[in-house]
Amino acid sequence: MRHLLNLSFFAFSALAVPLDSRAARPSVTIANGTLIGSTIGVIDSFRGIPYAQPPLGELRLRPPQSRNTSFGTISDNPLPRACPQFYTSVNSGNLPEDAISVLSNTPLAQAVTDAGEDCLTINVQRPSTASTTSKLPVVFWIYGGAFEFGSTQTYDGTTFVSKSIQLGAPVIYVAVNYRLGGFGFLAGSNLAKEGSTNLGLRDQRLGLQWVQENIAAFGGDPDKVTLWGESAGSISVFDQTVINNGDNTYKGKALFRGVIMDSGSITPANNVTTPKAQTVYDTVVANAGCSSSANTLACLRKIDYTTFLNAVNSVPATFGYRSVDLSYLPRPDAGDKFFSRSPDLSVASGAFAKVPIIIGDQQDEGTLFSLAQSNITTNAQLIQYLASYFPTNPNAVADIAGLAATYPDLPLLGQPAGSPFNTGSLNNIYPQYKRLAAILGDITFTLARRSYLNLVASQVPAWSYLSTYFAGTPVLGTFHATDIVVDYITPGIPQQSVLTYYVSFVNRLDPNALTTAAPLITWPKWTASSPKLVNFAALGNSLIPDNFRQASSDYLATKSNAFRI
Repeated sequence: MRHLLNLSFFAFSALAVPLDSRAARPSVTIANGTLIGSTIGVIDSFRGIPYAQPPLGELRLRPPQSRNTSFGTISDNPLPRACPQFYTSVNSGNLPEDAISVLSNTPLAQAVTDAGEDCLTINVQRPSTASTTSKLPVVFWIYGGAFEFGSTQTYDGTTFVSKSIQLGAPVIYVAVNYRLGGFGFLAGSNLAKEGSTNLGLRDQRLGLQWVQENIAAFGGDPDKVTLWGESAGSISVFDQTVINNGDNTYKGKALFRGVIMDSGSITPANNVTTPKAQTVYDTVVANAGCSSSANTLACLRKIDYTTFLNAVNSVPATFGYRSVDLSYLPRPDAGDKFFSRSPDLSVASGAFAKVPIIIGDQQDEGTLFSLAQSNITTNAQLIQYLASYFPTNPNAVADIAGLAATYPDLPLLGQPAGSPFNTGSLNNIYPQYKRLAAILGDITFTLARRSYLNLVASQVPAWSYLSTYFAGTPVLGTFHATDIVVDYITPGIPQQSVLTYYVSFVNRLDPNALTTAAPLITWPKWTASSPKLVNFAALGNSLIPDNFRQASSDYLATKSNAFRI
């Protein structure tokens, strides 16, 4: 899906050149300088705005520093530099993983260009009628990509802003670049000692502070900011609600007043000094040639960019055999208030920002992450594989066996249960594929969402959904990230529905506030006593109960401490 977005954006940018050259270019002055944007139709765009000092040299692997000097005048750049990307592991030695690497390293898959460390920039897109007195609500987009890849250059906010104008409820769209992979989420005791953990989340938080200080100059209202993210971006949005023990204020004012989470919420994780995290750090150090250094962290900061990039990309990647057992992700740092506890503990204790939420999933979240494990052909192998995700749990095998038992294993009947759901015996590309896809999708996304809602829906207004608009897609179904295709690229009933609900929420903190005219329906709040979802289907919307796979959900509720990665 990332590749389709790149192609769409490049085509759109190519059309922009002659249109922009005919019109006076919009400009905005902020504390650090003057920004010259571009206009296409009724949308002004300002791209590649630096919000932090370049994280280079001694600032590599350190918290972001605010931009404290003038940058003069910056002209709109349609392709801001992406932060370093991590698609596939370098020389994995695993045949299925290497086969996926060959596909991922094709020119099409590597369409993201101009990646580099000096990447901490923000994009702002607004209605061209906006002025400093407009006080428009703001949506703050955080992209996904398994905390390993992604950038603002592949997400153009024109469709969202245009929809808001059409609805008579205009908004400003902001997108933030943040550090990824080993540049943004390397852990281990060395980084913990100096408070340099979870750098990608710190980048996002600094971007939010930049919005508070600067968005009024573009016509935005800093008191009406809504966070929106997908996948790792959705997990990041959730994490922003528990950072600083749920304190989402900056200079006495809230950084955001609502959140939208597409595929991702609570990701229970062990501490930054856990053996798994330390092993990743040690592997990076070894591959960087820094093992013999008296100060390995100082060595990592001194080596050249390419050497460091290859070193941090030498560990398992999400497109490989280890799948959602991520090498890089937000991990709690007990010695730092910023992100001090596993997110599940923060929510259970009530230490989260009390703001309205929208959260939902694609029906077949796990299929995309289950393509490389074709050697898993028996129930025993499935259990051993999943148990290996949780090395700090001494009862992992038994706990996973109990979970797996709630997902029927029926190979002799020729009717494997699992994902893509509702397809009978079809699409099972290897004996445990559909079952593994169901479990991975549920514990990472779909049933994790339900667990999250059970904890928070009594304290904040909450709406939830399940998307099925790609049902029937061979092997994958309505797979993870298909919402990006709908929300950003493909016109139709699903896009019209989702964007209308979201624009309404950004404006009024209620998805129903602007309209419920067809194809929309009234979207009820999710409650424990009446857990209902909007089903976004290809040809229309309906309400469905959030009680599918209840046995699995109930089992996970009894194992809240068992599955920390």
